[in-house]
Amino acid sequence: MQDKSVEKWTHEIRRLQEELAQLGPMRPGTLTCQYRQPEQRTGAFYQLSYTYQGRSRTEYVRESEVEQARRELETYARFKELTARWVDLALKSSQSRRKMARLLVDGQ
Repeated sequence: MQDKSVEKWTHEIRRLQEELAQLGPMRPGTLTCQYRQPEQRTGAFYQLSYTYQGRSRTEYVRESEVEQARRELETYARFKELTARWVDLALKSSQSRRKMARLLVDGQ
């Protein structure tokens, strides 16, 4: 039973790795539309905020670059989903292998 589970998890990890290899440009952060005059909602501009190496950063994004920034943010979100799933499967697989090893040792 355990061997089948580990095999299944290993197969899914390989699939995740293949999908990760296909991801394109990415970046962390949040893109927001700000206003120079918020009460009148005029003077719109885009701001990208993120934390990298423990430091908060903010960049301004030109309107012509907004769609590319959104795609990169979506790709980063997908990267985070895939790596979280990979870690989950790796933990399950490791726990199962350790349990099987203990059973073999205790059974002899």
